[in-house]
Amino acid sequence: MTNKVLIIDDDIELCALIEKCVTKQELEADIAYTGNAGLKKIEEQNNIYCLVILDVMLPGINGFQVLSELRKSSMVPVLMLTAKGDEVDKVTGLRLGADDYLTKPFSINELMARIGSLVRRYTTFNQAVSSDILNVKNMSIDKETRTVCINEKTVDLTGKEFDLLVFLASNKGRVFTKKQIYTQVWDDEYAFDDNNIMSFISKLRKKIEPDAEHPFYILTVHGVGYRFNKEV
Repeated sequence: MTNKVLIIDDDIELCALIEKCVTKQELEADIAYTGNAGLKKIEEQNNIYCLVILDVMLPGINGFQVLSELRKSSMVPVLMLTAKGDEVDKVTGLRLGADDYLTKPFSINELMARIGSLVRRYTTFNQAVSSDILNVKNMSIDKETRTVCINEKTVDLTGKEFDLLVFLASNKGRVFTKKQIYTQVWDDEYAFDDNNIMSFISKLRKKIEPDAEHPFYILTVHGVGYRFNKEV
């Protein structure tokens, strides 16, 4: 598991400060001062990073454009930084796949806490997906035999329902838009249909949720998409 963080920000002094914070958590840091330079580093390093700290306001392409491009090939955690407190910016970042959001100016302690939390979550996720069995509350998902048991009773899922469940459960706590889910599970962004995802989520909920009207496992994030309950 890599211990490298990529910082993409055009503020040289802030980058140096963030690098010190990263080093204190026994992580290494690469720095890029433009969005294009950041994407180039990600490509050159073959997506080895365990976290990307990304400023919204960048020369050339902005942070949202960088994030959108990054999500085509990587699910690495992204912590977005912005000087704006606009709720629209936060929602935009979440829609595009950001994992957390920090508004400038921020405290060093808060930054370090966010970094630590995201890196731990990503490390745990990568360890979990290497196993053939995912265990969440009252549910066992066997990826090798493609079976799901809830309270020790087998649940009959279609192939795509199983793939959808594995993807969300493997990324529990992370918010995904419908298009991101479709692209990751169906591996085809060009045939995306918003209603198709909603239909699959609804059918899956009816099979796995104790109460499909009040979901416990697959939660709706209004205005953004869905996430798997991180508390399970």
